[in-house]
Amino acid sequence: MKSELVADGVSAEDGFSVEKPDVSVVVPVYNEVESLPLLLEAIASALVGSSYTYEIICVDDGSRDGSAELLKQLALVRHDLRAVLLRRNYGQTAAMAAGFYYAVGKAVVTLDGDLQNDPADIPLLLAKLAEGYDLVSGWRKKRQDAAVTRLLPSKIANWLIGRVTGVKLHDYGCSLKAYRTELVQDMHLYGELHRFLPALAFIEGARITEMPVRHHPRRFGKSKYGLWRTFRVLMDLLTIWFMKTFLTRPMHVFGLFGLGSIALGMVIGLYLTFLKLMGASIGDRPLLILAVLLLVTGVQLFVFGLLAELLMRTYHESQGRPIYRVREVIGQNIK
Repeated sequence: MKSELVADGVSAEDGFSVEKPDVSVVVPVYNEVESLPLLLEAIASALVGSSYTYEIICVDDGSRDGSAELLKQLALVRHDLRAVLLRRNYGQTAAMAAGFYYAVGKAVVTLDGDLQNDPADIPLLLAKLAEGYDLVSGWRKKRQDAAVTRLLPSKIANWLIGRVTGVKLHDYGCSLKAYRTELVQDMHLYGELHRFLPALAFIEGARITEMPVRHHPRRFGKSKYGLWRTFRVLMDLLTIWFMKTFLTRPMHVFGLFGLGSIALGMVIGLYLTFLKLMGASIGDRPLLILAVLLLVTGVQLFVFGLLAELLMRTYHESQGRPIYRVREVIGQNIK
């Protein structure tokens, strides 16, 4: 992971190189104008003098406090900074996806723009990544946030996400993470899936670990998060569960429920037919409506499964995206 070459007279004394850097530091920014100058200096201080060359990519997510204007000015005078300005506020997931798109480093580190994450932890994350991991997630072991509105919901969410996804981490919500670049290039982010990046990485076959990182109280402004996120987290969690379990075989879930519904409807229908043959009246029985409903629902679920299979195949084939991920190929007689 460390830089081994300085080519064509490019100096790495200040940690910045016009060649492909060792690390791209991606920072989503939303109304953090007071924090930005201090954050950029802290990132540079953490990486300058290390053996890592770097670039900083700040993605402004439609800020209204002058953050975008400040980033424009700073990007003109700082050779290590690239400012990506989104047209409006799309959300943190979109900002991180934009940062991943423009990152050219061999590794990618993400952190928040509010100075609560400590840039001094970046070299430690990169060192851990170099041990052979694909993703190193930060764990705010001594988190400096309100207990009721932030810490308690976070603990519940971390436990629930770990149970559903099978990826058990202490702190899913920590933005300070290090990734191998090829991993983030394989992940496509939508909605608000940035909270579930370790789970998405697990789907891609990544080796994941976590390590304690420092966490500081917020110095400027106020938090953009609140309890209103709970519903979104639950909906995204269901999406992740489905992707993890049935992404390449959606017929297994729709078809299973569809066939079960059809079978139950047929059993009830046969029972009602038997009663009819015995002379009983079945026209006013709720079971008749239930049998018809189960049969119709079962057929619909089965058809949904077929359509989902077609969409899945279109998704993979149109992008040339294989359903597997190769970690390593050993030997010379290879394609």
